Amino acid sequence: MSEQPPEFSDEALEAGRKLCLSPVEFILGAADLHQLPAMDRPEIAFAGRSNVGKSSLINALLNRKNLARSSAEPGKTRELNYFNLGPDRLWVVDLPGFGYAKVSKTQAAKWTRLTKRYLQGRANLQRVFLLVDSRRGLMDTDLETMAMLDTAAVIYQVVLTKSDKIKASELAKVKAKVESALKTHGAAHPVVRVTSSEKGFGIAELRAEIGRLANT
Repeated sequence: MSEQPPEFSDEALEAGRKLCLSPVEFILGAADLHQLPAMDRPEIAFAGRSNVGKSSLINALLNRKNLARSSAEPGKTRELNYFNLGPDRLWVVDLPGFGYAKVSKTQAAKWTRLTKRYLQGRANLQRVFLLVDSRRGLMDTDLETMAMLDTAAVIYQVVLTKSDKIKASELAKVKAKVESALKTHGAAHPVVRVTSSEKGFGIAELRAEIGRLANT
């Protein structure tokens, strides 16, 4: 049996590394769509439940300690946080976390409405990376977000986080279950990424994926 070719070439891995380690600057936290920057370059966004490790993954990808701030308080990201990567090559957006355990229903609804309007209005949005905790797999709130992304016709890709916190055999089961679920979602990218911000697993491949999107 012949060996499978590598998913990314050495050149693609290096291009992704260079992009993600290039200068990055926080631009603004948008609480309303009229504040969003111009759609003058490709854009990617990160979404996920509160406490899924979104800030940690963004920091690991961009090799920064506190670029995206993590907090023990659920729902700490309350705006569309924009970062200029490259510079001027890619917008990176940190979306408000969902599943807000400690905020009012009114506030949660406001953030959900903002996110939904954002998804429907950014023609330059190349992909949403939907972060899912490896230990929990897809939860109801994840499925609700996937349905919203399907409706908005925005391509999204599931990224399993905290893969170092779960046994390899269990991780394989979770990944297979997610891959199966994605087959019924029209806007879902079929490849599930497995990452660990703490151990660095999957970071190089996700950087390569981002590098490819920056050239779209």
